Amino acid sequence: MAKIKVTKTKSAIKRPKNQKLTLEAMGLRKIGQSNEFEVSDSLMGMINKVKHLVSVQEIN
Repeated sequence: MAKIKVTKTKSAIKRPKNQKLTLEAMGLRKIGQSNEFEVSDSLMGMINKVKHLVSVQEIN
């Protein structure tokens, strides 16, 4: 499976609660914090919810 690196780039202040909970579920608390994941449909849905707050890179 492919792996991706997700980095939090913007603050979650004044964002809806579901977006804050999505970031927390992905393990992203601070700006600049990154986490690596295996690509899955559920993960892509989570990224789609907070795409304006994170950056995504593919890992070889």
